[in-house]
Amino acid sequence: MTVRLAEEDQAPTFTLPDQDGRPVSLDDFAGRRVLVYFYPKDDTPGCTKEACQFNEALHAFQGLGVDVLGISSDTGASHQRFRSKYGLAFSLLTDAGHRVMDLYGAYGEKMLYGKPVVGVIRSTFLIDDGRVARAWYSVRADGHAAAVLSALEAA
Repeated sequence: MTVRLAEEDQAPTFTLPDQDGRPVSLDDFAGRRVLVYFYPKDDTPGCTKEACQFNEALHAFQGLGVDVLGISSDTGASHQRFRSKYGLAFSLLTDAGHRVMDLYGAYGEKMLYGKPVVGVIRSTFLIDDGRVARAWYSVRADGHAAAVLSALEAA
């Protein structure tokens, strides 16, 4: 059964390597808000659109006191190429074994072209001082960053 996190749940803690191999921990954001989004694969059409839209809105997120982290199973080298190619200014973390994705309910069975498959469930979490403030599951890549920003501005 897939986990589904809800508002006020304790956010599962993690430490994962970033694009440069440096460990990044959820604990690094204690007392702050961080937006963690899980995506399937670097440099694919939907994931590129989503990453670029988060990047375009990055200053607005930061203006609201929200840091942004992207997580996929891609390698650090893949993340470096992806960030460089599109000028992404936020960190991308590697969850090679899907352990963190599992904890957040962002990996499991989903529908792809009408067929059930197992993979990354595109999901986003606003974490405020270690607690889930908002969870978005099974989102569409295009327009998601704007929808999240709009929800944060309205709160």
